[in-house]
Amino acid sequence: MRFLSVLAAAILMLGAAAAAAAARSPLDDPALPGATRYERCLALAASRPRAALEAAQGWRGGGASAGHCEAVALAGLGRYSEAALKLDGLARDPAIADPAHRAELFDQAGNAWLLAHKPGPAQSSFSAGLRLRPGDPDLLADRARAKAMDRDWTGADSDLSAALARAPSRPDLLVLRASARRALHRAKDAMADVEKALRLQPGDAEALVERGVLKFDAGDKAGAEADWQKAIASAANSAAAQSAREHLSQLGLSAPAK
Repeated sequence: MRFLSVLAAAILMLGAAAAAAAARSPLDDPALPGATRYERCLALAASRPRAALEAAQGWRGGGASAGHCEAVALAGLGRYSEAALKLDGLARDPAIADPAHRAELFDQAGNAWLLAHKPGPAQSSFSAGLRLRPGDPDLLADRARAKAMDRDWTGADSDLSAALARAPSRPDLLVLRASARRALHRAKDAMADVEKALRLQPGDAEALVERGVLKFDAGDKAGAEADWQKAIASAANSAAAQSAREHLSQLGLSAPAK
């Protein structure tokens, strides 16, 4: 699932090799091209966010590149609200003319707000991104997650339905909508979504966990246990598998051995 993944991906995307390159070459070398300096700053943020923050803040003339590296470093330090404010500010900077780039910054800001457990500002950021990229399924799904955090299940269902109108074959969107519809006590509709998700992607751990919850709520304890065990067997190290283990533990049941 994509939940809160955008900023984390930005932090980690360059990997250990790029981080080593950043360590070998000082970021304050004035001869470095701006693009190289930006890549090395992001790489440094993956391994040493405090050092990256200092480098970004000391980067004279770095503009949006320095600002974005600063935001990624702040997120790496767990200072999510500050990261979100920085990203929102960058997205509104008239110097950034590309609407797609600005929409991506709003998306990252929204995810940072979610990491800070602030769904209201997150919705504002995602909505700003949607004004630039109307109907974008990922932005709609992210805004739905913000609404779900705010327990606005009707709003979440509406956004996910709009996302599915654009991307009807995405299992992740179907599972998210199933969760919202379960919260709305629309069990039949929720089960239809999760069953479609499993037809599209058999063995999907998130879908199996959600179907297990629906079965348990309907009184089918054995069916729920079977789905949760399958979820763990399908993706043992995933967040979905951890959720399945927690459900099993609450029932006094054990997960399969790894």
